[in-house]
Amino acid sequence: MIRLDLKREPHWLNLGHGVRVHVRPATTALVMAARVTALKDNDGTADAGTRSAALIKKLAELAIMAWEGVGDSEDNLAEVTPEAVAALMDLWPIADAFERLYLGPTLILEQEKNG
Repeated sequence: MIRLDLKREPHWLNLGHGVRVHVRPATTALVMAARVTALKDNDGTADAGTRSAALIKKLAELAIMAWEGVGDSEDNLAEVTPEAVAALMDLWPIADAFERLYLGPTLILEQEKNG
């Protein structure tokens, strides 16, 4: 049985290390848009790890609307920009938490559907 309990409204995720991100819901359209963009940006020679990291970055870029605990080089709150989101996702513990907390529930749903 598939449980339809995924979040349908923007919500906050605690990614650890004092970082919180306010994200759009992980809809099919948002995930597919991230996937298509990541594939377009890939020249076809990247390994699986590089492709996965590109997908997480694109997903974060589309999903993150605001954040707390992310500062610039002068300890001011950093503006949410594609470049800043990519830099945040370059930090492995943050990217791992984002993938697990944001994309994880949709992957569990996919497993339940195919189970």
